[in-house]
Amino acid sequence: MTASSEPTSASLADLLPPEAVVAQVDVPDWRAAVRAAGQLLVSTGATTPAYTDQMLAALDRYGPYIVIAPGFALAHAQASDDVLNTGMCFLQLAHPVEFGHETNDPVQLVAGLASKDHDAHMSALQQLALFLAAPGVMEQLQQATTAEELRVLLGLEAASHTGAGGADGDR
Repeated sequence: MTASSEPTSASLADLLPPEAVVAQVDVPDWRAAVRAAGQLLVSTGATTPAYTDQMLAALDRYGPYIVIAPGFALAHAQASDDVLNTGMCFLQLAHPVEFGHETNDPVQLVAGLASKDHDAHMSALQQLALFLAAPGVMEQLQQATTAEELRVLLGLEAASHTGAGGADGDR
């Protein structure tokens, strides 16, 4: 067997470009939250718009199975031809929305995932799961006010000033 040209151990930083992390997304309901995640996946070149329809169809069919932790949903669908590149996005909702999950609603944080195959995203998902399990992390992500804060909290970029909540000088 030969190794593929695309590494199967992609990191969060590999799969989450800066433009795929957004804060304070105002949506009226879970469908709009999933559509917002889908739009980010499309705009970053990971999927076609049809993939968003597939994510919504899976929720219609299987229920809120994507709400995998209190306040957190992992929007995704099966690998398909509508996945152009393995990628992720991360949204913090301005206001939590109900997905209909018995124990994990309401949701304020949504990660979108598009994978060309089962293995391509496993390392990044493991990193995200470990990160989100750390004490206080979910609360920090929910309380962030900018995409830059989210990227820093997710470990995607360094803070402008260590220990300072300071100025929002450069992007």
